[in-house]
Amino acid sequence: MRSIRFFSGLERLVNIAAILCGYACLGLCLLIGYEIVARRLLGHSIQGVDELGGYVLAITSAVGFSAALMHRMHTRIELGLNRFPIAIQAGLNTIAVLLLAGFAVFMLLQVWGTWQSSIAYGSRASTPLQTPLWIPQGVWMLGVTLFALVAAAMLLHSLWLLAGAHYQTLNDRYGPPSLQDEVEKSLAEAESQLENQFVGKGERP
Repeated sequence: MRSIRFFSGLERLVNIAAILCGYACLGLCLLIGYEIVARRLLGHSIQGVDELGGYVLAITSAVGFSAALMHRMHTRIELGLNRFPIAIQAGLNTIAVLLLAGFAVFMLLQVWGTWQSSIAYGSRASTPLQTPLWIPQGVWMLGVTLFALVAAAMLLHSLWLLAGAHYQTLNDRYGPPSLQDEVEKSLAEAESQLENQFVGKGERP
């Protein structure tokens, strides 16, 4: 999938955040594995694993929004879109980006309000860990902020393309992936898997 190459720094930031979330999920898996073994064999339990799992889920989901948006992996309904003239398609795609950016900003405002309330009231989790909620909520807010930044960047770029009458470029970047795009993606993934298999065996494709 084509990604937003015009903001390479933002793309690198999203990739780094996604990798960190991947390590967080891996660490959570190891912690859950130890919890299972400890309960069955050692007779004790780590308190708060489920709580940590909830935090990891919320944070990785927020970062996942950005990564999916960056690589055009969100679901789009394109019923009848291709039947319109290319200029109207560009306008509709820009409206779609506008609505998504508006939702991202709205989501960020709601998260900000929740975070401020947790700080003001000194809210803590009603769990054995008694975690100050502003800490995980703050990290969660960073993920949502990244999502809002990516959406806003897409909106600005789509408006610039629309104003310059670069309709085809706009539709290529911000329209729903075409069947050809999906086929090319599947072929690229298959080729990558084959290359990895050959490399793992010490052979050349």
